[in-house]
Parts: sequence; C-alpha cells; structure tokens
Amino acid sequence: MNKKDNAYWRDKLSIDAYQVCREQVTEAPFSGTLLHNHETGIYSCTCCGQYLFASAHKYDSGCGWPSFDAPITKESIRYLNDNSHGMVRTEIRCSQCDSHLGHIFPDGPPSTGERFCVNSISLLFFADN
Repeated sequence: MNKKDNAYWRDKLSIDAYQVCREQVTEAPFSGTLLHNHETGIYSCTCCGQYLFASAHKYDSGCGWPSFDAPITKESIRYLNDNSHGMVRTEIRCSQCDSHLGHIFPDGPPSTGERFCVNSISLLFFADN
C-alpha cells in the first residue's frame, strides 16, 4: 500500500476531496458529478489513479451515490469494519493508497448481491475512446 502523509494529500486534493478521501466524510446524496454518468469507461481512484470499477458494473440503485455491483478486480478494494455513527457497516478503500471510497452493502442486484456505494469525489472517470 502506498502511504503518504496528510500534508501530501492536503496539498494534492481539493478541500472536499481531502475530507472525503482522507477523513472519511460522506458527500451529500444526489450531489456527486458521477451519479448520473452513463458513459462507457473506467472509474479510478481520485488520489492514486488505480482502476477501481468498470462502467459495465455501474447501476442506478436510487441511493444517491454511484453504485457498482463489483470492483474491477478483487484486489483493487480494501475492506474495513466501520462502527461509526451507531451503525455496523463495511467501509471500502482503495487498496493502493487507502483512500476512502464509501461502503459496501448486501442489497445489490442479483448478479452479485453487493452494492458498492461510492462517493463521486473519490473517483475519476475515463471514457472509452
């Protein structure tokens, strides 16, 4: 895992991206720029650029954040127990730089049964040419 200090990330990221990616803040529902993106391509980590999700696995879950039924590879995501805010959840992070992405829930589509609920600001999108 590529660990950089907080000063590095504060310098590299916008204030909003720093708060979400490094301090585990959640962007407001239905506010993210990638929520309604329907283009074909790859979603990568805002912080380090690692590929995380393919557009073929994106779907509209109605939850207010971009949702995917599977990561691009099993190795691209790190899973952590999250007991914050009086809830029991599983946090998802980029396996390369430890950036907070969002959470995974067991209420996804039949293809996998999983919903990777991701903050738009945690992702960069690269359209297929």
